Amino acid sequence: MNEFLAGVGVDLHLETDDGEGRRVGLERALRDAVRDGRLAPGTRLPATRRLATELGVSRGTAKAAYDQLVAEGYLTARQGSGTQVASLPSLDADAPEAAARARTPRFDLRPGSPDVGAFPAAAWLRALRRAIATAPLLAYDYGDPRGRIELRTALSGYLGRARGVIAPPERIVITSGYVQGLALLTRVLDGAAIAMEDPGLPFHREVVRRNGGSVVPVRVDERGVCAQELGDLKAVVVTPAHQYPTGVTLHPERRRALTDWARARGGLIVEDDYDGEFRYDRQPVGALQGMAPGQVVYLGTASKTLGPALRLGWMVLPPHLVDAVADAKLHSDHHTESIGQLALAELIDSHAYDRHVRACRLRYRRRRDQLLDRLAGRHDVRGIAAGLHALVEVPDEEVALKRAEAEGLAVGHLADHWHTPGAGRPQGLVVGYGTPRERAYPEALEVLGKVLEGA
Repeated sequence: MNEFLAGVGVDLHLETDDGEGRRVGLERALRDAVRDGRLAPGTRLPATRRLATELGVSRGTAKAAYDQLVAEGYLTARQGSGTQVASLPSLDADAPEAAARARTPRFDLRPGSPDVGAFPAAAWLRALRRAIATAPLLAYDYGDPRGRIELRTALSGYLGRARGVIAPPERIVITSGYVQGLALLTRVLDGAAIAMEDPGLPFHREVVRRNGGSVVPVRVDERGVCAQELGDLKAVVVTPAHQYPTGVTLHPERRRALTDWARARGGLIVEDDYDGEFRYDRQPVGALQGMAPGQVVYLGTASKTLGPALRLGWMVLPPHLVDAVADAKLHSDHHTESIGQLALAELIDSHAYDRHVRACRLRYRRRRDQLLDRLAGRHDVRGIAAGLHALVEVPDEEVALKRAEAEGLAVGHLADHWHTPGAGRPQGLVVGYGTPRERAYPEALEVLGKVLEGA
């Protein structure tokens, strides 16, 4: 028999030999469809009379197949509700790692994300509608690997007034987020050794390695990256506005030392300005790029201001790197999707982006102040002048993390960020105050306070 069951909205291919029989073939087809998800849990199956008619089998055969699968737990049958597909546990439900992935913390104070609940959905929708209404037809075709000229022009003005970046549109390349920008640049540098801050984000070090570069640690102290240790290296990645994870702002003397190193050695500074707009106690410190536009690659992103899901970032490049990076972008993914670029350009040009950033700055400052109030006088908190995270020093990270896990609290910790973990390193929790939703934040702080007091 070679039949299809269409009565439940899915094709069930039945092939049986003479020795197997129609009932066994129907059971197997239904069982396989439930196992592989073609018949989803809760799907109502046709009555046995209808099923028998469609397949050309006796009603007794159809009923026997249903009864067998009910007995095996694949189907459920209740009077008045018919026969439905049962819910089955996933194949790895009992695996410890699957259970660990399934667990979500009650309170999330991990760093790295903004409050995505603050995404300006109404403003974005208005910008998207205007962008689509005015977009030329060629916007829907393959485009310039550097990105849409509308967004590059809008960013040129915004970065100049908000971050002090010297950014002519022809020196901007739009990327699918910061990570792609770092990957493209690593490929262009063709295997060069790249200095990266210690401590720093391990994921970014892995991005460099997987794109052919090698990583050399450079120490960070209370004044920021130690430029005097760069020596003959050709490139360094820094977070000068708000170092991750220590929260240090690069001292003016270090800024000058870093740009002097780049000019004297022909070195390249890669400036990761991931949350530079969020400074709370005075005006934001301008980007390092404005001091040495010929030696600095400026990398920015909408991930912290709007949301990581947009995958929109930008590179402002020295003139000699523009063509090489654009070519790398072309051979990576051709170009970043155009409609999102047009919407962001509209958001910037209408100043809705500026208004959103100002509102977020006020929101995150309140959160920072709440964190300081909760921990006042009891713990040393660093990196509080800017950004979306703070570093809380603790005597024993392991003890603090165990207490946090017991309370259902997720936080970052300093040990993850060293290039080479070891005894004698400073210890601390990296607390992100951007991630929680507004209603959950006060309770999350209370749990954090309880964890720290116990640790």
